[in-house]
Amino acid sequence: MGSHNLWKEYSLNKEPAIKEKLILENISLVQKIAKKSACSLPNYINQDDLISYGIFGLLDAIDRYDPEFGIPFTGFALKRIKGSIIDGIRKEDWLPVSVRKRAKMVERAYQKVEIQYGRNATDKEVASELGISTTELLNWLKTIDYITILSLDEPLSEDQQISLKENLQNPASPNPADLTIEKETKDILAKTIEELPEKEKLIMNLYYYNELTNKEIAKVLDVTPSRVSQLHTKAILRLRGKLSHNKKL
Repeated sequence: MGSHNLWKEYSLNKEPAIKEKLILENISLVQKIAKKSACSLPNYINQDDLISYGIFGLLDAIDRYDPEFGIPFTGFALKRIKGSIIDGIRKEDWLPVSVRKRAKMVERAYQKVEIQYGRNATDKEVASELGISTTELLNWLKTIDYITILSLDEPLSEDQQISLKENLQNPASPNPADLTIEKETKDILAKTIEELPEKEKLIMNLYYYNELTNKEIAKVLDVTPSRVSQLHTKAILRLRGKLSHNKKL
């Protein structure tokens, strides 16, 4: 039975045996997403755990997918699997409150300085706003770099539900109204990414649109993976600050 016929059959009767076949057909997608997510997280977060979290997203996607949507299952399932992995990490509460607070402080410092000067803030300016040295700022960025994948899932402000995660990718949506909202948000996001410093903009494009890992991006840019992580962290913090400010205007 072909893949399309499997989906058609499952959408009609939801037989467990067919669901099992669909799971086996698509488990490699979960493994791929978990592997990429692991590259942005501390070593003590086990990749097998990420796969376990992702499987819940795969199961949800299989139950919700309808071949009549006219879109590939992979595109439909992608954000559900990623969201499930992020939810799993959150529930394990691996992130110390102090680290979350530090990330928020740096994000607000970028936002304040960039609003004040009307351009991208330098390390020296952000460090000065925080009352620390440039060296200390770089150390701070190192301690919070692994939470940027989680910050993508958070609302940009308390009264706005827009998140970066939902709009950095291009998940297929069968709902025309959702597509309109997504397009408007993605247009804003694309413009904001365009305003980033060149290296940060390139990293965002390579990581989220070309789906390269930090190590692969490091080879492209001829820098170390840790430098890629640092620039990635800066880019996310700038984006959250810029978009949060724009949503308030």
